[in-house]
Amino acid sequence: MREIAFHTEVGAPQKYRPLYVSIYADDDNAAAAAQQQQTGPDTLTTEELAQQGSPFAQFLLGHMYLSGQDKPQDYAAAYHWFSRSAASGRADALNMVGRCYECGWGVAIDRAEAARWYRLAIEQGHAWAMFNLASLMLQGAGVTQDAEGALALFVRAARLGNIKAMNMIGQYREDGWRGRVRLRAAARWYQRAAEGGCFRGQYNLARFLARMGQTETAAQWLRVSFAAAPPQFCREVGEMLANHPDANLRDVAREALLRAETLARHPAA
Repeated sequence: MREIAFHTEVGAPQKYRPLYVSIYADDDNAAAAAQQQQTGPDTLTTEELAQQGSPFAQFLLGHMYLSGQDKPQDYAAAYHWFSRSAASGRADALNMVGRCYECGWGVAIDRAEAARWYRLAIEQGHAWAMFNLASLMLQGAGVTQDAEGALALFVRAARLGNIKAMNMIGQYREDGWRGRVRLRAAARWYQRAAEGGCFRGQYNLARFLARMGQTETAAQWLRVSFAAAPPQFCREVGEMLANHPDANLRDVAREALLRAETLARHPAA
């Protein structure tokens, strides 16, 4: 096996930050809200449904304020509506209240409180809450540092399809956290994360492919990764590979730097 072609700094655990959960509809309230918004001029808006007490509409409205989509970005309003939705016991809203406490969205940062909300969501089997609590446990942020307990939660989340957790299990296997180094197992977990759409998993899979001399395929996975990655990630990888001896990786480095510049100038690109 060839010497590894580039290193892991971009994907290192201290730089890893969990992404907030994407909006998804998983109950009848969601379907009802969607249907009401499509039935004509007298339909209720998401905000009206939220005001009337729909937990899903409250959850959705929280995301609208959090992301600044169809509403001005307002973290305090996002926290308010996530909290209203969480009062109904919705696991996804419980998780998002935890994210607010972890990230300081509309409330003072309190990672111990974030962990408490994540645990409430985990009681209902919420995969993102498992991932988020595991990330806190890995860092020892607001909770006792516990790499072994974090791994157990990452595994639970991965079994429920969480692609970020799959990538983290790959890092455990590659770096030998809580056991011996298992590179083949790491590669399998990175591939699962990559195929699921995790840009960090795609980057890590590309590293393994480059290590084996498959730089053309590695470059393809890097291009896929850059399409979903934030500009700083693209910039770091581009700078890392700019002088790589392999032409495939030098080419993708130029694309990464151009992508980073484009995203910085036009965030919606």
